[in-house]
Amino acid sequence: MATTDDSIDGLTEHCEHCSTETLHKVSVQIITESSKQENAQFSREPYRVKECQSCGERSSQRMNNA
Repeated sequence: MATTDDSIDGLTEHCEHCSTETLHKVSVQIITESSKQENAQFSREPYRVKECQSCGERSSQRMNNA
């Protein structure tokens, strides 16, 4: 689970690559899932994207499972 720490300017989360709690840059991105042009506007989904500021490991998780 993500936590904030007053001594660090950012968000700390567990990094699988570092195997410890590290500072992460977290954003929400809209990603098009369909490869077909005619349906692309209907296949956009929000993803939570996080990047470890120590090792650079980047991962994303789909936020909407509807």
